[in-house]
Amino acid sequence: MRLRLAPLLLLAALASCGEKPADEFQGYAEGEYLRIAAPEAGWVQDIAVTKGQRVAANAPLFTLDSTRERAAVAEARAALAQAESQLADRRTGARPEEIAAIEAQLAEAEATLRLANLTLERQQQLTLSQVAAQARLDEARATAQQAAARRDRIRADLATAHLPARSEQIAAAEAAVDVARAALDQAEWRLSQRAVASPAAGLVDDVVRRAGEWVPASGTVVSLLPDGATKVIFFIPEARRATLHPGDTVAVSCTGCPADLPARISRIASDAEYTPPVIYSRETRAKLVWRLEALVANVPGAPTPGQPVTVRER
Repeated sequence: MRLRLAPLLLLAALASCGEKPADEFQGYAEGEYLRIAAPEAGWVQDIAVTKGQRVAANAPLFTLDSTRERAAVAEARAALAQAESQLADRRTGARPEEIAAIEAQLAEAEATLRLANLTLERQQQLTLSQVAAQARLDEARATAQQAAARRDRIRADLATAHLPARSEQIAAAEAAVDVARAALDQAEWRLSQRAVASPAAGLVDDVVRRAGEWVPASGTVVSLLPDGATKVIFFIPEARRATLHPGDTVAVSCTGCPADLPARISRIASDAEYTPPVIYSRETRAKLVWRLEALVANVPGAPTPGQPVTVRER
C-alpha cells in the first residue's frame, strides 16, 4: 500500500508546488485615457505634441484655424467702442463746438433785440408827435417781441446743450454697452477655444489628427494618459470576496516594477463573471470570480496599460 500511494503523494506535492499562493491574484494594468477633442469643427492648424511625449498641465496640444473667430473679435471690439462713445455723448451733452455755435446765435439774437427795442422807442416818439402812423408803431412792437422770443428760445437751447441726455436715453446707452461687452466676451471665449491645452500632466498616448486635416466637432485629436490614471484589473474567487473592500490597499508586482507597489481598491464589481446564472452548487461556487479595480500609485516604474500584474493583500 505504501508503494502504491507514494506516486500519488508525489504528484499531489508537485501539484501543490505549482499552485499560486492563496493571497495572490492575477490581473493586468489598464489606463483611464482622456480623449481631447475639438470643441468645434475646423481645420487643424498645428499639433504641438508627438506620440509618447510627456506634457505638463495647461501645455498646448493643438490649435484650430481661427480666421473667422479673430474677425468676430475685431467686430465685437468695434461695436463696443461705438456703444461706449454713444454713452459718453449721452452723459456729457453737446460738444464744445456745438455750444459755441449756440452762444454765437444768442449774441446775434440779443443784438437784434436791442436794435428792435431802439426802433420801437423811436416809433413811439414819432407816433406821439403824430409824425409816423400807428401802423409803423405796431410793426416795430411786433418786431421787438419777435426778437425777444428768439433770444429766449436760443437761451433755452444753450441751457439744454449744457445738460446730459435724459435718464432713459442714458439707461438705454448703458444697456447697449453691456450687450456689446457681452458679445465681445463671447467672441474672445470662442477664439480661446481654438487653442486647446492639456487639462492635466501626463503622457501623450496617441495623436489622431494631423495639421491640415478637418476635424468635426467633438472629434478626438489627442489621446492623453494623465498621471495617476493607471489602474490594475484583477479577479478574486468567491471565497475571498468578503475580505477585500473599496479603499483597501493591495500590493502590485510586475516585471520591472518596484517591489510591493501600493494600489488602492476603487471598485468591486457587483456581479460575478465566467459563471452562468444557475443554481450554484459547492463545485460551481468555487469557479466564481469578481472583478476588482485598484488605482496604482504614480511612481517611476509603475505598470503600463496592458502589462500583466500580480496582486496580493498587504
